[in-house]
Amino acid sequence: MPDTPDFSKRHIRSYVLRQGRVSPAQQRAVEMLLPRFGIPYAAQPLDLDQAFGRAAPKILEIGFGMGDSTATIALAHPENDYLALEVHTPGVGNLLKLIDLQQIPNIRIIQHDAVEVLRDMLGDESLDGVHIFFPDPWHKARHNKRRLIQAPFVAQLVQKLKPACPELGRRGGYLHVATDWQDYAEQVLRALSEEPLLENTAADYAPRPAYRPLTKFEKRGINLGHGVWDLVFKRK
Repeated sequence: MPDTPDFSKRHIRSYVLRQGRVSPAQQRAVEMLLPRFGIPYAAQPLDLDQAFGRAAPKILEIGFGMGDSTATIALAHPENDYLALEVHTPGVGNLLKLIDLQQIPNIRIIQHDAVEVLRDMLGDESLDGVHIFFPDPWHKARHNKRRLIQAPFVAQLVQKLKPACPELGRRGGYLHVATDWQDYAEQVLRALSEEPLLENTAADYAPRPAYRPLTKFEKRGINLGHGVWDLVFKRK
């Protein structure tokens, strides 16, 4: 398999499915709430307005973990709709619990590989933004090829963002990546900077946008002196 993944058909997965413990509450949430707030993967185009029941800005989140930040952002921004992707069942169950507990109507979940969802379900120029917060850094050098954010994936992703349209006063869709691994941040900066359809909103790394909440792990890392790098690019 080549070091640079080909996302057109087969691809190197950026995750490993683990047998993580699913709590009884998470399992109940999956069974009871996923039929309501979930969208099954299908190799056919998805009508996002129909999926959410309205026309509104659409933000994609790739790899939401346990979903705490996703819930916080969606609750604070009811004007947007959030399509959240995650492969691990404990995280899906936890986010469903938060949706139910906090009565959050503007989140839909797809439990499937993000690369395949992008390829098969999302139309070009359909997204107003993309969030990728703390993707797996695959920190061992021999595993770096598994990192999600590489040139082929960026090229695929940028096609899904709405382009800028000055005549209509419309800004281009944005891509926001956050990581706490410096060498991954440097790789992401190179990959995004080399994509001709993207432009950086900062000189290099951006200040953390107000909408992205600090996680407890991030706060702990900051207190220990660890760095966090945010990158915010926009579609031209």
